Amino acid sequence: MQPSDRELGMERDITRRDFIHDLGLASLGLALPSIGLTGATTGPDGETYYPPTRTGMRGSHPGAFETAHALAREGKLFDQPADLDEEYDLVVVGGGLSGLAAAYFQRRLNGHGSRILVLDNHDDFGGHAKRNEFHQGGPMRLAWGGTVNMEYPLYSEVARGLLDDLGIDIPRLLEGFTYGYGKSKDGLRPATWFDAATYGQDLLLPGIELDGVEPRELAAHVDGFPVSAEARAALKVFLSANTDVLAELSPEAKEAYLRRTSYSDFLREWFGLPDEAIRLFSGAPSGFWGVRAENLSVAECLQSNLPGAHVLGGYGQHPAGERHSPVAMFPDGNSSIARLLVRSLVPAAFPGMAAGADPFDIVTARLDYAQLDLPSAPVRVRLNATAVHVENRADGQGVAVTYVNDGAILRVRSRAAVLACYNQIIPHLCPDLPEAQKAALAHCVKRPLLVVNVLLRNGQALQNLGIRGAYLPGHMLQNLSLVSGIKAGEYRPEWRPEDACVMQFYASFRAPQPEGLSIVQQHQAARAHMLSMTFEDFEREVRTVLNGVLGAGGFDAAGDILAITVNRWPHGYARDHIDLEDPDWNADPPPNVIGRQRFGRIAIANSDAGADAYTHTAIDQAWRAVNELAQLPS
Repeated sequence: MQPSDRELGMERDITRRDFIHDLGLASLGLALPSIGLTGATTGPDGETYYPPTRTGMRGSHPGAFETAHALAREGKLFDQPADLDEEYDLVVVGGGLSGLAAAYFQRRLNGHGSRILVLDNHDDFGGHAKRNEFHQGGPMRLAWGGTVNMEYPLYSEVARGLLDDLGIDIPRLLEGFTYGYGKSKDGLRPATWFDAATYGQDLLLPGIELDGVEPRELAAHVDGFPVSAEARAALKVFLSANTDVLAELSPEAKEAYLRRTSYSDFLREWFGLPDEAIRLFSGAPSGFWGVRAENLSVAECLQSNLPGAHVLGGYGQHPAGERHSPVAMFPDGNSSIARLLVRSLVPAAFPGMAAGADPFDIVTARLDYAQLDLPSAPVRVRLNATAVHVENRADGQGVAVTYVNDGAILRVRSRAAVLACYNQIIPHLCPDLPEAQKAALAHCVKRPLLVVNVLLRNGQALQNLGIRGAYLPGHMLQNLSLVSGIKAGEYRPEWRPEDACVMQFYASFRAPQPEGLSIVQQHQAARAHMLSMTFEDFEREVRTVLNGVLGAGGFDAAGDILAITVNRWPHGYARDHIDLEDPDWNADPPPNVIGRQRFGRIAIANSDAGADAYTHTAIDQAWRAVNELAQLPS
């Protein structure tokens, strides 16, 4: 029996709910806060304009995407724009990390006098580098709403140089980093939780995880899994085996097999695992790949530390406890990189950080949004502004950019433009692009991503259960972990069970859908389902799961939740190489290279252009785009 909404606390007014529930309202006349030409600092309900503190529906929030959908989905034609008396050296469409980096590199190459306008459709800059601030229940608590890691060993000289310029000292950052992604830290353990809707009972198994553990150790716990006797027996055989089932193949043939065979098919073929056993592992690699195990090859799943190396002669085996390449992070994820970029571009926006201030003070610094778009400033960041048309001017001397802000259709002119938005929207912004380039841009179908941060009144239930997170097999929300162990600057919270704390759900979003869909079709179906869900739908899931996971430790969702922030990204991960999805990935040139070609005075920069869902890719592509424009005659 499912708990009632009253039992879950759904009637509690913990947050300002998303103020637009009917997506059909949304074309152009939304009563959105305007922080552009007016410099307004208040929102629709009179609150101080400070998006990081907003709870409810964030990420692709109501008001951020409807105009773009009208353009791309409905072919909406917009009225003649009003020309603004504004001329720039560069207009950047998209205020995420790639767009902000493009503005930064433009000034590096052309001087700090360069006139630059950054347009973004959201009510905050940063793109997926989203900052969530919580001030309820005690001192500020931070979390990230999207991109989080700096995989610094992989960074190019350009990307490393940008971090150095911004004052991001990786060794210093690592000194305050003990975050474990739900793994064992501070004496707390991981766990696995089976939900009643999927498995017939709510069952928490503290200390049990399904990835990154020695298979024989996992085999010892299989009898506690709520699956059939057949599934348990097959799991034991698989996890206890000690032979290389592909020993007769050459290394080349073995590699080819592991790249073209799905993890699911491998488990069925060699060990007879039924679907209910295979589904246990389904969501484990999704945080890294953006897709579930059934869409990944054996090689890719082993890279994510799913069991299997022990029956393949140690192929792809990682040292115990090691997941991926070393990472560093700020307490708000890569939002601090975005904030440091904005501080460099618009110093007045951070009045509390004078020249020479410790860059790590950015973590606790308050931003004055009214300073982002002042006529007197050489760089302007204009929020709530959705580009709808970008074209090379007929005289060949520049570009014209049309955008929508608070229902007004406006146009600015510039010497050049960088499109640092999603690849899929670019053909609609630039209908004059060559057809082959449009097709290549459309090839990048992003993978939906969901990050939900929940502020709990305290962490006593975690302490009582001895856990800091849980893997949720078969569940939409997939992974739950305590956000702690990340310190920087003056932000130095200590884990104490009596204090308020942030729990984070992280999931590659997958919707109920028919069998037989391609991976791209699965992403499209998931995106549609994600957008159809209201904040209340997500809230009900969150409350139900937290009660199930933490209830035995004394947690009560009706009284112990202070705030919920849903960061939904229907267009989340950039499309990178997936073995089963992209067997022809080595085409020359690949679609991302065709798609990112400069078109007149319009260049393209985003992680899509690099076919890699990482911050350093976004930075590298910004550098390439700005240098392409630098070659043009003035």
